[in-house]
Amino acid sequence: MGSHSAGLEETLGVLPSWLFCKMLRFLKRPLVVTVDINLNLVALTGLGLLTRLWQLSYPRAVVFDEVYYGQYISFYMKRIFFLDDSGPPFGHMLLALGGWLGGFDGNFLWNRIGAEYSSNVPIWSLRLLPALAGALSVPMAYQIVLELHFSHGAAMGAALLMLIENALITQSRLMLLESILIFFNLLAVLSYLKFFNSQTHSPFSVHWWLWLLLTGVSCSCAVGIKYMGIFTYLLVLGIAAVHTWNLIGDQTLSNMRVLSHLLARIVALLVVPVFLYLLFFYVHLRLLYRSGPHDQIMSSAFQASLEGGLARITQGQPLEVAFGSQVTLKSVSGKPLPCWLHSHKNTYPMIYENGRGSSHQQQVTCYPFKDINNWWIVKDPGRHQLVVNNPPRPVRHGDIVQLVHGMTTRLLNTHDVAAPLSPHSQEVSCYIDYNISMPAQNLWKLDIVNRESKRDTWKTILSEVRFVHVNTSAILKLSGAHLPDWGFRQLEVVGEKSSPGYHESMVWNVEEHRYGKSHEQKERELELHSPTQLDISRNLSFMARFSELQWKMLTLKNEDLEHQYSSTPLEWLTLDTNIAYWLHPRTSAQIHLLGNIVIWTSASLATVVYTLFFFWYLLRRRRSICDLPEDAWSHWVLAGALCTGGWALNYLPFFLMERVLFLYHYLPALTFQILLLPIVLQHASDHLCRSQLQRNVFSALVVAWYSSACHVSNMLRPLTYGDTPLSPGELRALRWKDSWDILIRK
Repeated sequence: MGSHSAGLEETLGVLPSWLFCKMLRFLKRPLVVTVDINLNLVALTGLGLLTRLWQLSYPRAVVFDEVYYGQYISFYMKRIFFLDDSGPPFGHMLLALGGWLGGFDGNFLWNRIGAEYSSNVPIWSLRLLPALAGALSVPMAYQIVLELHFSHGAAMGAALLMLIENALITQSRLMLLESILIFFNLLAVLSYLKFFNSQTHSPFSVHWWLWLLLTGVSCSCAVGIKYMGIFTYLLVLGIAAVHTWNLIGDQTLSNMRVLSHLLARIVALLVVPVFLYLLFFYVHLRLLYRSGPHDQIMSSAFQASLEGGLARITQGQPLEVAFGSQVTLKSVSGKPLPCWLHSHKNTYPMIYENGRGSSHQQQVTCYPFKDINNWWIVKDPGRHQLVVNNPPRPVRHGDIVQLVHGMTTRLLNTHDVAAPLSPHSQEVSCYIDYNISMPAQNLWKLDIVNRESKRDTWKTILSEVRFVHVNTSAILKLSGAHLPDWGFRQLEVVGEKSSPGYHESMVWNVEEHRYGKSHEQKERELELHSPTQLDISRNLSFMARFSELQWKMLTLKNEDLEHQYSSTPLEWLTLDTNIAYWLHPRTSAQIHLLGNIVIWTSASLATVVYTLFFFWYLLRRRRSICDLPEDAWSHWVLAGALCTGGWALNYLPFFLMERVLFLYHYLPALTFQILLLPIVLQHASDHLCRSQLQRNVFSALVVAWYSSACHVSNMLRPLTYGDTPLSPGELRALRWKDSWDILIRK
């Protein structure tokens, strides 16, 4: 062996002797790989995949909200911008990823529920990610209960309840987002528990950092899918804050060590989620760079940053507005409709329907369509010309201007006459000289709202401006009211005197702009009809686009406050409602979002029982009576904080929301209740059953209860998968509550 070693050392002479010795020792020892496989996890994962992936392509038709999410997926495939006020874009991008992996080209008309999918729609691929998320939530429930230091029996109970719950199965087998949201909620909780449990024996290890960072990533993903994810994020942050507060009080740790712990948590739980949240929007806006049907909701600057649409119209316009510029003025508010300052030859009626008189001046409105009558000329009050000088004289903040209507050459005017529909405000008109002692009042002071200096220039698209009337101090405002037929149902514009503060309805921006060149009116009209033909582009920064898009998503209100299947939070607790998702076009086969009533009722009861136990123990501990050892008490409190707190945070805020609510909004809260249910059962068995006989009887009751839950799950199976036609009698037999809308063909 010695001569062999010497020869080998000569061959590898470049290697240091110490490295050579280590290699020899390594070669002398056998290479052993130890694999620790939890068969419970394997079995639960397999069952989860089976229940969620089985016949995933059925039905090959649009099911309920797939009609909306499918449209967004098509927009992603075609790179067309869209806005969805239900939540941030990460969930939509995940669904679009499934379509991209399946080769979807985006060509399908998502126009109605029940429409048959064409052959180019990879429905299995589109539904795959929600199904995988629902399947993996089953083993995660098992691991969460174990990390809370409860038994394998309790952990298996939580996982099996997640496995057979009908509403969770239905929601995860469709192209919807709730199952993905629940997955990241549970992953955030599991990651934090694994991090917390590794805190005592291996802080700052790779394992410790992995779970801490995964907690922040999961929280950010949950919020990025739906705003509801913020509730679980707040839950994790609250529990982490309490644990960190206790850590600060640990006298065995040095100040430097405590500071390191604090900084690690700030980075992982605050900085990383914010960075990822911004990243979701960055990718979203990079993918969707083309103009689309949702552009009109956004500002002119945002629209101009998109390829096509307004960008095609405004590309290369002069940046600075000058005296003599021809402009269109768009209301920044966009409510109730995006519209442009407009006038036409028609005048206000002499007498309104209520008997009140008007000035009979030329109407000024806000018109929600592109039109030649939307053009105005910015005039210097001291000069007669309506063209731009060479060099141009830019208009600045504080300048006095007149606005001349391009097609009628009449000047924008307001006076002490009540507006048609808003009598507390002044009428706005284009002045006509009737020689009746009503002089023109057509001077306006330019107020640039988003100016950077006192002499800022008025810029195309970028500047948000107010027009303050010189004579009366009234501000040009979109009231939002629709004028009667004499005003062609256009939107009312008024002079507002009673509200000097900032409001979007008082703010305008130049959308289309050209430098006027024609002195004669007929030539000017031809000029107004012709498009601009310059070639300069203008970009908007990511943060500016992100801020605007985020604000629109948070403030955009859906006008529909009622829906056939909308429900109230109180109806969710007792499962007094359901949603008919799909009905077979020829048979009685149908899919319903309908929960397992045994599980829902038991879960609500477990929450009440836990709360009563908790306060009973707390009261007795106040009297120095400790029913539970300290370890058991801390596990009991942590389980309640996560499960009961998770249920409350994901459920109670819906009572404050003014929006259409559906049963599926309760599913994230339900998962926390399901986790709590076997914990309460184990606690009752361990601490309330005094004898072995009582434990045996209690175990038998639990088995009977779970068997009933399985029986109900199997009975509702035809409505969960929708693959079994039922007779009218069988359908009526499943209508256990009068409020359940089970569809029966006549």
